[in-house]
Amino acid sequence: MQKISALKLSNKRVVDSEGSEMGTLHNIVAEAGTGMLKELVVKPAEELDTSGFRKEDEYIFIPFDAVKAIKDVIVVDSEKLRVRA
Repeated sequence: MQKISALKLSNKRVVDSEGSEMGTLHNIVAEAGTGMLKELVVKPAEELDTSGFRKEDEYIFIPFDAVKAIKDVIVVDSEKLRVRA
C-alpha cells in the first residue's frame, strides 16, 4: 500500500462508496501501543444522518477498516457502515 502523510489527509472530503457526501476529515485516531489506525474523525456534512455513528462534540467516528480508498477523496464502504449502524 502506498504511504500517505497524515498532513496531506487533513480536510479531505469523505464520501461513501455510493458517492454520498459524508463530510470532511478532521483527525485520525491511532492505537497508542501499535500505531494501528482505528478511526476517522469526520466533521459531518449538514445533510448526513448521523444517528448511526458514534459522536463527540460536532464530529462522527468512522472505523478505519471501512476505508476503501484514499486519493482525491476518502472513500468508505457503505456496506461496512450499515453493518455497524
